[in-house]
Amino acid sequence: MTDTYQEVHQQPAVWRETAAMLASRSTRIGEFLEPILAQPDLRIVLTGAGTSAFAGQILAPALSRALRRRVEAIATTDIVSNPQEMFAENVPTLLVSFARSGDSPESVAAAELAVACLRSVHQLVITCNADGQLARKHAADPSALVLLMPPATNDRGFAMTSSFTSMLLTAWLILAPQQDLQLADQLATATERLLARADELTQYATRRYERIVYLGSGPLGGLARESALKLLELTAGQVVSYHDTPLGFRHGPKAVLDERTLAVVYLSNDPYTRQYDQDIATELRAAIGADNVLVVDAQSGDGDSALQIEGAYGVNDTLLALPYVVIAQLLALGFSVALGRTPDNPFPDGEVNRVVQGVTIHPLRS
Repeated sequence: MTDTYQEVHQQPAVWRETAAMLASRSTRIGEFLEPILAQPDLRIVLTGAGTSAFAGQILAPALSRALRRRVEAIATTDIVSNPQEMFAENVPTLLVSFARSGDSPESVAAAELAVACLRSVHQLVITCNADGQLARKHAADPSALVLLMPPATNDRGFAMTSSFTSMLLTAWLILAPQQDLQLADQLATATERLLARADELTQYATRRYERIVYLGSGPLGGLARESALKLLELTAGQVVSYHDTPLGFRHGPKAVLDERTLAVVYLSNDPYTRQYDQDIATELRAAIGADNVLVVDAQSGDGDSALQIEGAYGVNDTLLALPYVVIAQLLALGFSVALGRTPDNPFPDGEVNRVVQGVTIHPLRS
């Protein structure tokens, strides 16, 4: 059994452990966040690199709606290369950093650049590594709060799996107003049922698809991007993956479809949005055949659904991304094994590394 396999399958247990940790620290979390969130002109920036950046992309649309304020997802890679543009508006800012290791050069530099560019900044560090630079640097900072995920989330495998979902869950539960920590148990139970049916996804890996397209709307657009990255990572680029929104896909990217393409459509729980998701699913079935379209849904009674996530009906699309992404992780694992790759280390020659290397952080000159 590979580490990656274990880390995918441990996620329900990790989510329950994460919720218990948040409950135990609820007083400290409230003391830190409540005065910050009370600022009427506060800007919230969600940041990270790669998969950690996509956590922000999933969260930002729904958090903006829930908090009725501006919430933006900006990758650390964009902050580091263009800090004066990313922090052009000098307003009170809460920088929320997602980091598995906390040792990526851009993660550390983005936090420092926020302080250099802004007159008022607080930092919320959500990380899986107590020994990482990001955690150690901000542990004693009165303007910062470090939230450590359960130790098992510091994935040993190459790809981020349980680290990603635990950090995403944490941010939603503490930043979105009036959240019930029992949601973690509900999602864990739904995902346990899904994992018990993991073999249903094996058939797709055996079909030797050359391309996979992931489509999702709103928060699920960020999920589509993360899904595409998981496949690229675990197959070392041998299976090409694409991502888009259902409406955006028609505007050119649809040209990627051919007879060796699998399309995965994530259906929203929002009744208005899901109409567009269902429309593209119907169109794709007509274009490439129903057998080549995997529709993922949390609602029952929809005859178009190929795979239903039981027990996730009605949850916000941000949280729906948790069981949905497990499907993408399982597909990536299946394709990796089918291609003879090693999921824990798909790049044995070091072309791509678990913690990014080779980045030079240049000094900022005003």
